[in-house]
Amino acid sequence: MNITEVRITVRNEEKLKAFASITFDDCFVVRGLKVINGSQGYFVSMPSRKRKDGSYQDIAHPINNEMRKEIEDKVLDAFEKELNSPRPSSGKKGGHEDEEGEAELE
Repeated sequence: MNITEVRITVRNEEKLKAFASITFDDCFVVRGLKVINGSQGYFVSMPSRKRKDGSYQDIAHPINNEMRKEIEDKVLDAFEKELNSPRPSSGKKGGHEDEEGEAELE
């Protein structure tokens, strides 16, 4: 299984720096990954939901360290590229934002 696309939506919050969506083999997408600025640098948090007891449970996550590293490397590379890319003044055309504020092109 290969990661064929990574979409980044930058945030300007203290810890949350971006939302990410990853696509596998051009046919399966996982939304809601987060780029977090932690005490040891940036890391990728998997999509999760809050449980009744206040703890969080991952909704989707890699089963092995090899896939976790591949996801983290690709998401953080895309995040760095997004931070370093020039910003268009008119924004993306023909799209709308999803629940995490990600622009989706139609």
